[in-house]
Amino acid sequence: MSATDFTTTIQVDQSPEEVFNAVTNVRGWWSEEIEGNTAKLNDEFNYHYEDIHRCKVKLIEVIENQKIVWLVEENYFKFTQDKTEWTGTKPTFEIAEKDGKTELRFTHFGLTSEYECFEICQGAWTNYIQNSLKKLITTEKGEPNATGKPQTENEKKLSQN
Repeated sequence: MSATDFTTTIQVDQSPEEVFNAVTNVRGWWSEEIEGNTAKLNDEFNYHYEDIHRCKVKLIEVIENQKIVWLVEENYFKFTQDKTEWTGTKPTFEIAEKDGKTELRFTHFGLTSEYECFEICQGAWTNYIQNSLKKLITTEKGEPNATGKPQTENEKKLSQN
C-alpha cells in the first residue's frame, strides 16, 4: 500500500453553499461533543470521543462555499503506540460544482498508510463523510457520535477495550 493521503468524495444535488454550511456544522455530522467554533478562519475546536480519541483543530483556510482546511494542532489516540499520530495533519474539504451536482472532496493530508491508525481512521472518515455528512447535506440530519453512541464497528470495539 502506498503512503498517499486518505481521500473520499461525494456528490450531492444541493448547492455549494448548502454543502459548505453542512461541513462547518461539525456537531451535526462528526460529534455532538465538539467544544468551540467550527466555521470561520482561525476558529478552534476540541473533539473528543470518550477516552479513545481527542484532538484540537484550528481552521487555517476558509474560502466560503469552496474550501475548508483544518490543522490538527494536538492529538491523542488511546489505541496507537504514537498517541499523537494526527498532530500536524490537515483534513481538507474542497467543494466544487461538477456535472450539475456539487462535489465534496475530503482529503486528510498527512493521514497515510504509514500510520498505525490508518485503517481505523480510513473506516471512520469514510463513515463520517459518505454516510453522516452526506445525510446532513441531503436530509438535514447527520449521524454524529455522542457519549456511548459509537458510529463504526471500530469505535464499538475500541469502546469495549
